[in-house]
Amino acid sequence: MATTAQAKPRGPKDKGDFSRETYLHWFEMMYLMRRFEDKSGQLYGMQKIRGFCHLYIGQEACAAGAITALTKDDKWITAYRDHAHPLGLGTDPRQVMAELYGKETGISKGKGGSMHIFDKSKNFFGGHGIVGGQVPLGAGIAFAEKYNKTSNVCICHMGDGAVRQGAFHEALNLSMLWKLPVIFVIENNGYAMGTSVKRTSNVTELYTLGDAYDMPSEPVDGMSCEAVHLAVARAAERARAGEGPTLLEFRTYRYKGHSMSDPQKYRTKEEVDEYKKRDPIEITRTTILEKKFATEKELEAIEAKVNAQVDDSVKFAEESKYPDPKEALTDIYAQADYPFITD
Repeated sequence: MATTAQAKPRGPKDKGDFSRETYLHWFEMMYLMRRFEDKSGQLYGMQKIRGFCHLYIGQEACAAGAITALTKDDKWITAYRDHAHPLGLGTDPRQVMAELYGKETGISKGKGGSMHIFDKSKNFFGGHGIVGGQVPLGAGIAFAEKYNKTSNVCICHMGDGAVRQGAFHEALNLSMLWKLPVIFVIENNGYAMGTSVKRTSNVTELYTLGDAYDMPSEPVDGMSCEAVHLAVARAAERARAGEGPTLLEFRTYRYKGHSMSDPQKYRTKEEVDEYKKRDPIEITRTTILEKKFATEKELEAIEAKVNAQVDDSVKFAEESKYPDPKEALTDIYAQADYPFITD
């Protein structure tokens, strides 16, 4: 049964018993995401990065908490705000930065840019530029896992604007009908581009959209790594047991505009500042210090290490070559073998 509209996001009271290693992993992972995105924003302003660029600043707990709840064999897919997920999964920051630069050493060979980061080695099936386009793909990946009788799940991230797409509802319907091992995650940062949720839908409790398909659904505090981890872990356990999909609404916030071209005139500075009081990185830092998992000096050492990583990624991207124009038409099709087709 799906949860009711009166349900509240699980948050600080549901922290669970997480280890020192997990908290330090969250801190380093999120700090890398934040510094990488900060640097990307600066480089975009310098016209080093061109095209579209959507930053994840403020939403880091949505990726970090989910990553620690799943396994290396599980599959990932998301929308075009897609730099943070592969970084958290372990993709080399140099390859991600080179991709933003459009260089041949980029993770997508410089052909995808900001919105199309892919990493097969990390089971990251990409960022996708079409709003909601990744949702049926996520269901399809989960179908493949079920067909091949694995115990893996697919987690499919999307923005709050994607739930207005028909493909979202079609994917939920078939996923529930076929009991696919997929976790649908709505990263609800409050605004689809520049339009608030309450101006685009009569349903503002987005997780309740799962009720139409009898899909287990719940709201989650998307600013809390602990809450995200626990919610994803519960959903993954259901999926691996053959009980089908879950819809999670991560209630989060982005500190920057929808993209680098967004002047953000639709919200106030006070609103942004209020959300910054719940910054996931600062909350995790405070928890680490309170639990005496690390000292301030040790956290500063982690920050210095990450800062050096980001600087190195920029140097790598700057020194890399642009793709040969002749490569424009390669990697368009994949050669497939069909054993049931004979000459």
